[in-house]
Amino acid sequence: MAEDSARAHRDFLADVAQEIEGMGRDVDAQSLSRQWMVETLKHKYTYHFSWMGRPIIQFPQDILAVQEIIWSVKPDLIIETGIAHGGSLIFSASLLELNAICGGPQDAQVLGIDIDIRAHNRSAIETHPMAHRIVMVEGSSVAPEVISEVKVKAAGKRSVLVLLDSNHTHDHVLAELEAYAGLTTAGSYCVVFDTAIEDMPGDTFSGRPWGKGNNAKTATWEFLKRHPEFEIDKSIQHKLLITVAPDGYLKRLY
Repeated sequence: MAEDSARAHRDFLADVAQEIEGMGRDVDAQSLSRQWMVETLKHKYTYHFSWMGRPIIQFPQDILAVQEIIWSVKPDLIIETGIAHGGSLIFSASLLELNAICGGPQDAQVLGIDIDIRAHNRSAIETHPMAHRIVMVEGSSVAPEVISEVKVKAAGKRSVLVLLDSNHTHDHVLAELEAYAGLTTAGSYCVVFDTAIEDMPGDTFSGRPWGKGNNAKTATWEFLKRHPEFEIDKSIQHKLLITVAPDGYLKRLY
């Protein structure tokens, strides 16, 4: 009976993998997904969701993808750049809490970094039921003293997941990758958000310091030229179709 159940599950997963590969080859589905993103961007779609009471500012699809990663790699440390309202920190902390209940690391934490943690956001995060799993550092994510502090925190950790979502310019994201991607443990991920900027119409981000040719995706491509220990896990973006992080789910191989 157990063997039959295991075989059925393997067959299901094999079917899913084939279906995902098919979506990766489906040019029409990918084009429609990008167009959907362009249209919903006009309405600030990603701003309309929360996690346990705090705005998370992500596509639901990416939220689910990160959940799958956290369950799979069971990190004892998640490093996040960019805090905003704190929804992503709360999300990560709540999943670390669930992992602990299910036998994962009992002392796992999420470390959030932001150049400006506004007082009302800090207060909401520090009084949240998940606060015991959260540490915050205020300062530029690429400042030497901040990088040093994070490296001390990461020392000796068994499994580290890195999520980069702050300033989206090429130079800043590349500096973050050079600073933090190396802390990612083998088999885990460094996720670079908002790589989709490169795929949006050229005038989408007027007034912002980033845009086509100068963004998280161009930084990721540059980083990968020098770091063969990472590869883009294309299966994630093929599965999601709608994602702010195409080419941004970087798996550490060794």
